[in-house]
Amino acid sequence: MTDQDVRPAVAAAVATFLGAAALTPVYTSGAWVGPVLAVVLTVLAGGLLLRTGARALWAGPLRGGAPSARVSALGVALVPVGQLLLVLAVLTALFAPAEAIAGVVPTSASLEQLVAVFADGSAELREQATPALPLTGLLSLTVFFVGLIAVLVDLVTVAGRQATLAGLGLLVLYCVPVATVTGGIGLVALAAPAAGLALLMWSDQRSRLASAGRTSRRSGGTGGRTAVRIGLAALAAGLVLGSLVPTLAEGSLATGFGGGSGGATGTSIDPVATMQGQLTLPEPIDLLRLETTVEDPGYLRAVAIDEYDDESGWTLSNLSGEESIADDDRLAPLPGRQTARPVTATIRVLEHDDRFLPTLFSPQSVRLDDESQGGADGWRFDPATGTVYGREVTSGGLSYTVTASEPRPTAAQLAGAGQLSPDDPVQQLFTALPLLDPRVTDLLAEVTAGASTPYERVRSIQNFLTDRDNGFIYSLSTSPGTTGDDLVDFLRLRRGYCEQYAGAMAVMVRAAGVPARVALGYTPGTEQEDGSRLVTSDDAHAWVEVYFQDLGWVPFDPTPIARDRAVDLPWAPRAGEEDRTDDRAAVPVPTAPSQPLPSAPRDLAEGGAPGAQQGQGAEDALWPLLGAVGLAVLVGGLVASPAATRTLQRRRRIATGTAGALWDELTATALDVGVPTQPTWTPRRTARELGAVLGRTGTPGEGADAVLRLALAEESASYGPAADQRVHPDLADAVQTARRGLLATLPRGARLRARLWPASLVSGAGSRLATAVARRVPRRFLLRRWTRPA
Repeated sequence: MTDQDVRPAVAAAVATFLGAAALTPVYTSGAWVGPVLAVVLTVLAGGLLLRTGARALWAGPLRGGAPSARVSALGVALVPVGQLLLVLAVLTALFAPAEAIAGVVPTSASLEQLVAVFADGSAELREQATPALPLTGLLSLTVFFVGLIAVLVDLVTVAGRQATLAGLGLLVLYCVPVATVTGGIGLVALAAPAAGLALLMWSDQRSRLASAGRTSRRSGGTGGRTAVRIGLAALAAGLVLGSLVPTLAEGSLATGFGGGSGGATGTSIDPVATMQGQLTLPEPIDLLRLETTVEDPGYLRAVAIDEYDDESGWTLSNLSGEESIADDDRLAPLPGRQTARPVTATIRVLEHDDRFLPTLFSPQSVRLDDESQGGADGWRFDPATGTVYGREVTSGGLSYTVTASEPRPTAAQLAGAGQLSPDDPVQQLFTALPLLDPRVTDLLAEVTAGASTPYERVRSIQNFLTDRDNGFIYSLSTSPGTTGDDLVDFLRLRRGYCEQYAGAMAVMVRAAGVPARVALGYTPGTEQEDGSRLVTSDDAHAWVEVYFQDLGWVPFDPTPIARDRAVDLPWAPRAGEEDRTDDRAAVPVPTAPSQPLPSAPRDLAEGGAPGAQQGQGAEDALWPLLGAVGLAVLVGGLVASPAATRTLQRRRRIATGTAGALWDELTATALDVGVPTQPTWTPRRTARELGAVLGRTGTPGEGADAVLRLALAEESASYGPAADQRVHPDLADAVQTARRGLLATLPRGARLRARLWPASLVSGAGSRLATAVARRVPRRFLLRRWTRPA
């Protein structure tokens, strides 16, 4: 194994891993680093072993003879094939070891398992917004993707001897955060790929010098400095261009969860709660028929939304369910101190059609009554939000049974619950808020004055929102605000429907230091003559869930809905509930949107691309397309930039027209076609060497004559009695003729490479600098200085 194999291979592996650092802002944690490092090292080791083994096997029977061109080409092709097989082994060991031989060697069963993991990853791509959770499926796709890039970079660097060209693979990795992350992606994601590109360029310089027999301890200095400069330029370009490339909506890997398939028909709930808006009043749609083991069932939860910002309101974060509901009989167990009642409900879907499955609070199990209706494997449970959601399935036509443990805490239990520790994950995650308007925090301080425990603070906030003496009115629409902050407008104008009430209470509870989230779903509907309950689109509702130490999540409802639709919450009565009969909406009205709100996340079109919703402008639907076009233009521009730079350089030299400029262009062309010239050669010696190269075609002709004319002009300018800076318009054609002749000596593929990725841009940087300095000093001065008598 020679250094010419080891150094480029190691450089390719290190550069690939540095390029993979661009994925840092794509994930919420560094869980991807270990698997990615494993696959990169495997590709490196596999390439070195395969190339060394092939040489050893070939040297034996041929006793050191060189293989034929066809055999060499076959060897070049087989190495990446072997590396890809090793990548498959790594994927098997990491994600499907159970059915594999020794947990590594793939079998048909393990391949089926791996394909299933990939399928999960494909679905997670559509569900996750960036930064994404490091779910198993997503990690498997990431490892596979980086493994392919590692094989490609290794092939181009080691076998193709074009390490700089392999830097395009790092560009592909860099495009992932640029296209998916909203806002800044951080310095690591920019600097690490730039460092990888500089390393590949330095490796390219070393390889070219080695092929010319010019390696030494200091031979990589000039090229290394140039590589570093270009790497810094790439970093600067990334900082500028990265801010100009359009990003996908919501900073997502695809688009994340949007509304259900019901759209504007009112048969689904969108996982978003805005702080302003207007409800429509379509004819109610029968959604669900419910039979329970208790007379007063609680809410039917569809989804809990847990992220708040002052522009979009409450939205759904990433869902982390990786196990089917069929594989778990205790989906959401309550903490030990919480008192609960067991409830079983059989739910038959009428017109409901959504990716979120309505269940009772704290479901222990969900069983589909007919497995042919979608299949339980398509339904997942997210433990962070207590949400059952479908993967490629919806609730349409289902019939299912839910067993649950509904929390029934006493006021004494809640009053005894202490404050969670600041390091508690629940405390950190569910109290997160943007910087609130001082008018909100000042009001909160006034409302919670004197409240010392979490329960007291929550009750004081609920009492403030539910006390009619405070001027809050239930209304299907909110008046346009003037403050620019919808939460401030709601608390000032004091009118709205359930989303405003629940959203405002959840923000205030979080600001008071108590974990909270907004739940969306349905009230339990209207009891029918046969004892069942009918849930319609008018029963859609939003409420608040608050987390208490050792008790878990507990529902609170600040919205004054009709008494016959309200859920009985003995631990959270509304202010004055015992004395008033007019503090709720007088007639049954829908309490949550039955159609997507303007700020709801966009639904997925076929193939996972964001599609336009009803009422959405065509220009909004074009943004993903424009983003893809922008990325394509960026990639195309970077690919074409070396050739464009080299063309501009050639035109500038020809326009200068001096013998020195034209000679520099000739030697740069020679370097592009793989004929390095030595600085110590005279122009005539260089002309002889280039003439010999042109003679390989059998018809040197005009090319050799043009080279000789250029050499004589350079010789006259360099060694004449005075520094000759005359313009030679007659030699411009000679440069073009010599260039065409030198390019004609190359095979078609090498000729294309010489045009697209000219080696003189990197390897000739040092000699061009030295030549430029030398030409600024008159030759006569140098000769006189060294020949002056002492």
